[in-house]
Amino acid sequence: MIKLLKIEFKKILTYKIFWILTGLYFLFLTLGLLMAEFMINKQVDNFNSRLPIPFPHVTIYFFPWIWQNLAFFATIRYVLIFPAIVIIILITNEFTFKTIRQNMINGMSKAEFLASKLLIILLISLIMTILLTIGTLVLGISHTSDLTLSLVLDKSTFMIGFFITMLTLQVYALFFGFLLRNTGLSIALFTLYLFIVEPILYYFLKSPLVFENNISPYLPLNAVLRVTEYPNIQVLKNMMGINLQDSISFAACCIPLGYAAVMIGITYWVLLKRDL
Repeated sequence: MIKLLKIEFKKILTYKIFWILTGLYFLFLTLGLLMAEFMINKQVDNFNSRLPIPFPHVTIYFFPWIWQNLAFFATIRYVLIFPAIVIIILITNEFTFKTIRQNMINGMSKAEFLASKLLIILLISLIMTILLTIGTLVLGISHTSDLTLSLVLDKSTFMIGFFITMLTLQVYALFFGFLLRNTGLSIALFTLYLFIVEPILYYFLKSPLVFENNISPYLPLNAVLRVTEYPNIQVLKNMMGINLQDSISFAACCIPLGYAAVMIGITYWVLLKRDL
């Protein structure tokens, strides 16, 4: 395992685009999390301008719900696209620059090659989760009065949901990269599916005229985003009638993990069958 990670780190050190995209991801993530409360209250002000009785401003940085709120805002589509693109570039560069062939010549098996990429995905997801946990603790402690250990740890399982979301979405990106092997095409199709194709499928399949039972939550991308489906903001329930999520569902976690397992299996099969 350590040997495979060392090989991957040597490759990553030469990829400037990796560090640029990673820096942009952390920049947008940090700004987004710090500005989330301001943006929500701006929307509240817009609603209040049309209501006789105004809703009060909200705060999202208090325990225990800060775990859910930051996990939600850290997993919106516009943020998740950055680590996904990083993984696609790491995969497709192997084929563009023929480094995968060199790895095979040097004695690496195809299973080890795939495992090395999965280890990088696991490591990136773990580092992101740790950093988000630290940021959540700092913001939560500074915004919450009457702190207790049980209050701080309550709802912290939403970080597991964040980890699963990051892990599975990057596996989806790996799947696109291995199947298409072209950087531009892989990024274009992945982005198209992320922002256009599946949202259209979601609303189409959600219609009772198409299916009697709603199967749209089981679409691959939607299954990932539903792990942490909503922030816990009372005004959403009051103004929009949304049932707020109280905890991470085991079933909701299993669905994207199941998709990821299938995609890893297909990727390995394709890797065995295709010429390098």
